[in-house]
Amino acid sequence: MVLPSNPRVNSRANGVDYHRILVDDILLIDVRAPVEFAQGAFPCAQNLPLMLDSEREAVGICYKQHGQDAAIKLGNELVYGAVRDARLAAWREQCARHPEGYIYCFRGGLRSHIVQQWLHESGVDYPLIEGGYKALRTFAMKATEQASLLPMVLIGGNTGSGKTRMLRELAAGIDLEGVAHHRGSSFGRTLVKQSSQIDFENRLAVDLLKKQDQGIRHWFLEDEGRIIGSNHLPICFYDRMQQAPVAVVDDPFETRIVRLQEEYIDLMRVEFERAYGRELGWDNYVEYLHHGLFAIRKRLGMERYTKLKLYLEQALIQQRETRISDGHLAWLVPLLQEYYDPMYRYQLEKKAERIVFRGNYSEVKDYLLATSQTYGD
Repeated sequence: MVLPSNPRVNSRANGVDYHRILVDDILLIDVRAPVEFAQGAFPCAQNLPLMLDSEREAVGICYKQHGQDAAIKLGNELVYGAVRDARLAAWREQCARHPEGYIYCFRGGLRSHIVQQWLHESGVDYPLIEGGYKALRTFAMKATEQASLLPMVLIGGNTGSGKTRMLRELAAGIDLEGVAHHRGSSFGRTLVKQSSQIDFENRLAVDLLKKQDQGIRHWFLEDEGRIIGSNHLPICFYDRMQQAPVAVVDDPFETRIVRLQEEYIDLMRVEFERAYGRELGWDNYVEYLHHGLFAIRKRLGMERYTKLKLYLEQALIQQRETRISDGHLAWLVPLLQEYYDPMYRYQLEKKAERIVFRGNYSEVKDYLLATSQTYGD
């Protein structure tokens, strides 16, 4: 792992146009250790590390105890021969597939320069991200801060009002729950596992940049709390949301319960069975519903929780035998009427002075479309 003799041996410039790199989904070869990558990366990054976690740890200890020369010597011993050849082959393959891409390590220092040098020696010139992951991350966080200053309108409404669906139908809509891979409630888990907080923030920044590249100069967002599953909104964004006007969807209860049955019952069963097969998928679906109810047992009170759990189990038996999901209404209806609706009404009362429009789904969507025209989007 010798020091590169010429760290700028590539045929095209190293990357400093962070905006274009993120908006255009340019491949990023992330040569940091897997543990660093897991803590946070960008959506288009692929982890092809120079050193594995154990190797990085050993080199780091050596550096602290004996200095850089000894650490580089140990690195040469760990990443050598067939190991080096295999990693070089993986980098070369990605360079061939994505000739427009870039390499980065944490600060754009020794590791990325070493990989660049080895590639050059093998006949491949490939550029680096100037400043590495840290510089790209700093740019993304500043982009989020700047985006948070644009005008916002929140979409409010009781559970089942179709707020997420509406956001996806509006050019200026930002689906925060989609970015977080979680729908926000105790039943909000999706089949896509939530990622690290840093990954969430990076994905949000990229989405905001892409929207602005399309000419969007304002945002429509769901009326959310700061925490979405295990992720939380950047404070700059959340603070601005607390000052934003709110348009409230007032759809009939019957309309909302149909949406919830479709989204949380019927579609989730299909998704679980598609992902895991019919038997294992069913088991995961059952666990998902039980976990959602169990998570709010204390707030429901144990007596009400026990009753709703019984209804849930009876509905699952019926659904397993007939594939009909109507039995779930026995617990969904009281859950909305006695828990979710009162909770949201209480939260909305605290924002009464910020409500600028109320109507059914279509009326609120029309209002927001008209609002978009005032911003010239």
